[in-house]
Amino acid sequence: MSLPDLQFREYKKNDMIMSKKFAEHSQLNLSQVNKDVLKKWDENDVFAKSMTEREGCPSFVFYEGPPSANGMPGIHHVMARTIKDTFCRYKTMKGFLVKRKAGWDTHGLPVELGVEKALGITKEDIGKTISVAEYNAACRKDVMKFTKEWTDLTHKMGYWVDLDNPYITYDNRYIETLWWLLKQLYSKNLLYKGYTIQPYSPAAGTGLSSHELNQPGCYRDVKDTTVVGQFKMKNPKPEMTEWGTPYFLAWTTTPWTLPSNTALCVGPKIDYVAVQTYNGYTGEKMTVVLAKPLLYAHFNQKAEGLPLEDYKPGDKLIPFKVVGEYKGTDLVGMEYEQLIPWVKPVNVDENGNWEEAANQAFRVILGDYVTTEDGTGIVHIAPTFGADDDRVAKANGVPPLMLIDKDGNKRPMVDMTGKYYLLEDLDPEYVQANMNAADYDPWQGKFVKNAYDATKGEKDETLDVEICMMLKAQNRVFRIEKHVHNYPHCWRTDKPVLYYPLDSWFIRTTACRERMIELNNTINWKPQSTGTGRFGKWLENLQDWNLSRSRYWGTPLPIWRTEDGAEEICIGSVEELYNEIEKSVKAGLMESNPYKELKFQPGEYTKENYEKIDLHRPYVDDVILVSESGKPMKRETDLIDVWFDSGAMPYAQIHYPFENKEIFDDRKVYPADFIAEGVDQTRGWFFTLHAIATMVFDSVSYKAVVSNGLVLDKNGNKMSKRLGNAVDPFATIEQYGSDPLRWYMITNASPWDNIKFDIDGIEEVRRKFFGTLYNTYSFFALYANVDGFDYSEPDVDWKERPEIDRWILSLLNSLVKDVDGFLDTYEPTRAGRAISDFVNDNLSNWYVRLNRRRFWGGGMTTDKLSAYQTLYTCLETVAKLMAPIAPFYADRLFCDLIAATGREKVESVHLSEFPVCNEAMIDKDLEERMQMAQDVSSMVLALRRKVNIKVRQPLQTIMVPVVDAHQQESIEAVKALILNEVNVKELKFVDNAAGILVKKIKPDFKKLGPRYGKIMKALAAAIQAMSQDEINAFEKAGTFTLTVEGQEAMIERADVEIISEDIPGWLVANEGRLTVALDITVTENLRKEGLARELVNRIQNLRKSSGYDITDKISVTVLSNDGMDEAIKDFNSYIANQVLAVSVEITDVISDAAEMDFEDFKLSVRIEKA
Repeated sequence: MSLPDLQFREYKKNDMIMSKKFAEHSQLNLSQVNKDVLKKWDENDVFAKSMTEREGCPSFVFYEGPPSANGMPGIHHVMARTIKDTFCRYKTMKGFLVKRKAGWDTHGLPVELGVEKALGITKEDIGKTISVAEYNAACRKDVMKFTKEWTDLTHKMGYWVDLDNPYITYDNRYIETLWWLLKQLYSKNLLYKGYTIQPYSPAAGTGLSSHELNQPGCYRDVKDTTVVGQFKMKNPKPEMTEWGTPYFLAWTTTPWTLPSNTALCVGPKIDYVAVQTYNGYTGEKMTVVLAKPLLYAHFNQKAEGLPLEDYKPGDKLIPFKVVGEYKGTDLVGMEYEQLIPWVKPVNVDENGNWEEAANQAFRVILGDYVTTEDGTGIVHIAPTFGADDDRVAKANGVPPLMLIDKDGNKRPMVDMTGKYYLLEDLDPEYVQANMNAADYDPWQGKFVKNAYDATKGEKDETLDVEICMMLKAQNRVFRIEKHVHNYPHCWRTDKPVLYYPLDSWFIRTTACRERMIELNNTINWKPQSTGTGRFGKWLENLQDWNLSRSRYWGTPLPIWRTEDGAEEICIGSVEELYNEIEKSVKAGLMESNPYKELKFQPGEYTKENYEKIDLHRPYVDDVILVSESGKPMKRETDLIDVWFDSGAMPYAQIHYPFENKEIFDDRKVYPADFIAEGVDQTRGWFFTLHAIATMVFDSVSYKAVVSNGLVLDKNGNKMSKRLGNAVDPFATIEQYGSDPLRWYMITNASPWDNIKFDIDGIEEVRRKFFGTLYNTYSFFALYANVDGFDYSEPDVDWKERPEIDRWILSLLNSLVKDVDGFLDTYEPTRAGRAISDFVNDNLSNWYVRLNRRRFWGGGMTTDKLSAYQTLYTCLETVAKLMAPIAPFYADRLFCDLIAATGREKVESVHLSEFPVCNEAMIDKDLEERMQMAQDVSSMVLALRRKVNIKVRQPLQTIMVPVVDAHQQESIEAVKALILNEVNVKELKFVDNAAGILVKKIKPDFKKLGPRYGKIMKALAAAIQAMSQDEINAFEKAGTFTLTVEGQEAMIERADVEIISEDIPGWLVANEGRLTVALDITVTENLRKEGLARELVNRIQNLRKSSGYDITDKISVTVLSNDGMDEAIKDFNSYIANQVLAVSVEITDVISDAAEMDFEDFKLSVRIEKA
């Protein structure tokens, strides 16, 4: 805040307190704002009003993905819930009725494992040392253990969701809907029992159902060694042979699978490039092929275009040059050398005979599942270790790399205990004919993961590292690095899995695969790549859904079967079960109906009635039904996949179809307009929601979905208590308040990108955005209260408003349009950043700073009224725009504004309407001109900083070599503003850069050499000898033709590097099409004016520290000093006017003076009231 502002605040505090209308706050304490606003919301029931006041309005349907309350919430839950809350608040302000029902996910492995650990038991103890009933009772209690903490966090972070009436997945009514859904699938022949390959845990010696790998905690973020391998080409294209050795680059997170590689897979529509460069480890020249979209993920863009020949091993920047572009189809069939030639691939016939098949392997093939989300866009194919790999290899006739054991069986290189096969366990003839035993020998028996090896711990070197080091020594590695990625683990042993066939119940999802894909294409995925890639490809390769779980605490599978499996029944409701029990009692298979004894009333859907029974094990297992032929039927002991529980929530949360059938069938509560959860839910909740909706209702269950990324620590590691890098959300909110935390998480990175969470970033947001907005409001309130501004006057006519007011209001309406568009398309990061940029760069740093004097003193002129109305409008609009992301401070700011003006009669900004863009106020030409002023000013100020010339020191000239007439007109219109902002006397335009910029041109030998080999030396000399006019003409046209040794040589802009250099006395800056040159010569007169300006600043500070009011006149006395006397004499009037001095005198003797430290001298100054 400037000196006049500070003095004015003190003056007003002493004399004009009674006129205060706008609330003024002594400091910005967002933690206290958080608490104060929460209290107001609670007392006035604002959340409920946000729905009751929208009754009758169009609905915006939102589904809350249910968390499990058996664990504490973390900082990542703040991220996920901020995303959900942002759009629900936004849609409410847009006039929609947005109901948000909370939910609790209460079944599943996390609950069971937690209980087993707490009770000190294993699964095998259940039913022996502890009864199933006792165990399930413990689970029921444990699953709600941290409900208070979840509710507390939800409340404090401002996530509006109905926690008073949540859906709970263990509720009998919820389970009944699940049974009804399963009955629909059963009736459509989509539920069956069969065999399939499922995950198998070597360490546990047991099979795991396929969906258990999607349970929380099974796919875990682990930090592994990853490698980008170099696969040497056998038949490269000509342009790939001109620089070193040609390689394909392929990335893998499991280097231990590389010995089993038999193909490389590319995407048919992906663009690929050939790149000349060096190996960063060995310095070897090479040409590599990878996906074009991932070029800058592997090469530093700053090194692009650097001369290849200038590189020296160890240089930080490794130059590179793209020399070819291809589609994936152009690379198909190209061959490469086997990366690790331990084993030759073979084909094996039915009799166990084999023949070498290397000629069918080690080539590039097509695969439709290849993406450019990460890696290199080229997938290393090991058919024995991946379903996709196996599928695409078979489709292209590529054999897997299989070994033959002593019994003649085909085996992958890794055995069922998780280690490379021992040579002694393999067929000797096979080893002799097809293996390089000497090379393989040091690796036999090594476990692919340390977790399998009882002799190794987490800190021991892994096989992945050993493989990478071997390849690095062989110059077959482009990059080795640690990478956080998901890896499947056994839920019991925490160790990786293998595969084996087991007996299970399945949902025939493959029968509806095409329809799922078709419907998925109508969903608005954010990001779209998840919908088409991770989720879309999952659907394309969909396998039948393994529903069975051999557990105790969960939804029981409602199927009863005879012992021989010939007869069965699927129960779809409690009433149906009740009636079937009655039949069983009559048949003598059950003594009585337990539900009748408990006085359960079928068809009565009250909570009290349903709490009389328990549909869980073991009680449901005690029910024996009778088949049509009179045989007893027992329930299949399986539970169902917990993801079916959550995927059924659109229906089960309202007990459909037993209750709320009309509103559901009328599509008032279905499908959801919007859902959001973590990317790990892609094949969990997102999938099960979609699968059930497709198979039962032939519809989508959600129209739009935001798939948010992981919240990592500032170094990119997964947060965990064990690593000590977890952030406590409660402590963070207590210290900073929720708003800066929410704003930081939303604006730091797009929701679908992983965020590297740094607590310092919250403080930066608090200071830069909220602090700037707070200071802007404080400035406004300070002067508005003194002048009695309350926005009771009519708006100043648009034509009477100064151009700078029209500019900021134009920009404000553009902002409204942009933010509305961003939020409407689920782009909160772009919305938040746009608001931040407007507040920081335009409202505060430009508009308020350049217009302070309009608010200082004097009467309420039209100009001042326009300034007040303009700034008020900006603040009120910003409060509304930011409200969905930062609900607390937005409410405080909004209510502080309307409390003084009464412009809106609402209790909260969240009950107001979202701003509407006034297109008539948008003037893009004016915005462009002002942006030009900001750009030129920014460039000139940067040049000043470069040579440490303060802004108070006037300079003489800016020169701008204009590109066209439009650019000159735009700058001319804001010329005075620029000169005042940067403290320069004049701005001159020139037609081109000649005479200002000295340019040098340098040929790119690697690009020109192949085209002009014989005359290259002479061509290089001719290029370097080009005149300034020729260089300018070349830049303008984009091409230039030279005649060298009788031959015409046409060069293009990409063939050379053009460097602009500063010339003596001038500094030059370039930014896109804009170039500015600053004369940095400080003449004697400019130097004296600079000293005068510096003296004014020092006297102003002295006035402030002396407690003078802004209206006090003073006299200034300065002790004579050779460094300052001339400046005072020449600029005496200027100094006096600026500091309200009646006189500024120089004296040879002084007392009671303040000493001011200038760079080259000290100056004694005394000020006194005149």
